[in-house]
Amino acid sequence: MQTYWSSMAKRATPYVPGEQMNEKYVLKLNTNENPYPPSQAVIRAITEAANTDLRRYPSPDPEQLRELIGKTYDLTKDQVFIGNGSDEVLAFSFMAFFEPGETIRFPEITYSFYPVYAQLFAIPYEPIPMQADLSLDIERFFHSEGGVIFPNPNAPTSMAIRIEEIRKILEQNPTRVVIVDEAYVDFSTKSAVSLINEYSNLLIVQTTSKSRSLAGLRVGYALGNEDLIQALIQIKDSINSYTLDRLAIAGATASFFDSLTTKDNIKKIIQTRTWVSEKMKAYGFQVLPSETNFIFVTHPKVSARQLYAQLKQRQVLVRYFNQPTISQYLRITIGTDKEMEQFFKRLDQVIKSCHRLG
Repeated sequence: MQTYWSSMAKRATPYVPGEQMNEKYVLKLNTNENPYPPSQAVIRAITEAANTDLRRYPSPDPEQLRELIGKTYDLTKDQVFIGNGSDEVLAFSFMAFFEPGETIRFPEITYSFYPVYAQLFAIPYEPIPMQADLSLDIERFFHSEGGVIFPNPNAPTSMAIRIEEIRKILEQNPTRVVIVDEAYVDFSTKSAVSLINEYSNLLIVQTTSKSRSLAGLRVGYALGNEDLIQALIQIKDSINSYTLDRLAIAGATASFFDSLTTKDNIKKIIQTRTWVSEKMKAYGFQVLPSETNFIFVTHPKVSARQLYAQLKQRQVLVRYFNQPTISQYLRITIGTDKEMEQFFKRLDQVIKSCHRLG
């Protein structure tokens, strides 16, 4: 009945995550998880942290982890904020930098949590239409009233813009915060971290979920000048001082100590992405130029909805977005070589079936 709901609860339209199927033989290529396990050092650190100290609160300021992340990007710890997954960091960022009543801008086709947060926090927004090739129309992000947020590389399109284009957006919004969501940047070469000390209005959000294989640990972080980081800390400490638990702190810290495992996994995913993209083209798919751990594809003769349904019947989960502009596209996570070979066996059955039906 919503009798006792607040206006915020009433206007909330929750984010819908990728579906889950628990059957043993499901090929799960719909949530962009890393197909490779995290570093063994991470597992050891979490195991060692699972001790009697769990009775105590974790540190409200995981200083060592902030220092490690800072060193990774040639920043100080005071330029690093850590939260419970990048989604929480993004939510805090909406509260810290965007004002109710002032219109922000983000791409029309983008991470679907952005409109969720904007609606929840009563922040008006203007979705910027994509160009014909689904790339960003850079100039339409200039002179935003309330600020700008976009992923780079973009999700779900998988494409990235150049650092020079990010620089232009920053320079054309000098009094507003520009948030660059770099969840997938480790699979690209387009990180804007090098601009942080040059632009005080730049905030970069990253995650350990993708390249570091820690989606189950929930550790995200923001990089920016000290003033922006302090605003995020102020929001966090007004909601929950202990956003990261002891196990998450231990595991993430170990991950940043061991960068070799992460780099090796990234290399394997990029190599697999290359041959998967070429093979999809051989099946007649158009594949957007991916700089992520997934590909975004469309077939000129078979509907995306039909492909999605037929693959699901064969216990393959991919992501279908039932929305204008991209209703003919599928997002497919890059798995291991073995997983993608299984995917192609089942896709071959689907394509033949769809052609027979057509």
